[in-house]
Amino acid sequence: MKNPSRQKGFTLLEVMVTVSIIAIALISIFDLHTQTISMNIDTRFNATAPFLARKKWTELEMLPIHELTPGSGDFGEEFPGFAWKVAAEDIQAEELKTSRFLLKKIDIQISFNHEEMVYEMRTYRAFQE
Repeated sequence: MKNPSRQKGFTLLEVMVTVSIIAIALISIFDLHTQTISMNIDTRFNATAPFLARKKWTELEMLPIHELTPGSGDFGEEFPGFAWKVAAEDIQAEELKTSRFLLKKIDIQISFNHEEMVYEMRTYRAFQE
């Protein structure tokens, strides 16, 4: 006859070990998922920001010299969360004093989520006086 005190099932220790292993595995999976989302946001910014800076530079190229002033704004609903800032300053150099050209330094800054991520581009443009 079978021993009636022996019951089938798991001991508390076995259940605790199993739950611990599952918890460790789930934490690792959630951490990996969070890193993947973060990398996706970084990749999106690194792909989009240079495009938007070039787009802004193209708009600035069309402006006459007197309209090239500092400013800021956003890209609207097409690129939510992205903003731009432009700074322009005259470059003074001895070599330019004898020429008929004015040289401007133009800085374009593209930011995402209130400057959480920032991309900067600097270029120079010569204008004939």
